[in-house]
Amino acid sequence: MAKVLVLFAHPGQRHSRVNILMAKIAGSIEGVTFVDLYADYPKLDIDIDVEQARLLKHDVIIFQFPIYWYSTPSILKEWQDLVLEYGFAYGHTGDKLAGKLFLPVITAGGPDHAYTEQGSNHFRLRALLSPLEQTANLCRMRFVAPYALFAAHDARGDGRAEPHLEGYRRLLEALRDETFDIDAAAGMELLSAETLPLRESMPHE
Repeated sequence: MAKVLVLFAHPGQRHSRVNILMAKIAGSIEGVTFVDLYADYPKLDIDIDVEQARLLKHDVIIFQFPIYWYSTPSILKEWQDLVLEYGFAYGHTGDKLAGKLFLPVITAGGPDHAYTEQGSNHFRLRALLSPLEQTANLCRMRFVAPYALFAAHDARGDGRAEPHLEGYRRLLEALRDETFDIDAAAGMELLSAETLPLRESMPHE
């Protein structure tokens, strides 16, 4: 079994309609370590030693957040600036994260058609997340296509929330149980509840 770490960053949780429910799911799954960064560090005084130790203990690193101004909430940028140190995460001797999986889990307020070259946001969501993808590359981690929900504010009313929440549970369990098909995911731009590349679990010998 793989050890999964979910770093949750949502500065406006009382306004959340889906992301907070996803957080509750992540926190309930055995074998998944769930961390609410804003709860742990309300003044952004991130403990580098604690966070690096968490990374070393896990095989899969997940950033779960609502997209804010085409990027992560501020605490995740602060976390990256402080925790992913030269000599630890990157650089000539910085190989501590090499081989680990990195996966963004995103909710977006706008609909999917807004995140196209012709849409109101002018960029695909995957393109907007390219700094995270390159961060994973620099740290020699394996970047996994983001698990994304568009128009999150409307998802509970139009019936998309429940399948998305169940998909997130299946995703986390598959990452933990190593039944997530990483090679198949490599050819995908985004993941959704309907497109999760899962393999059958192998019987224990």
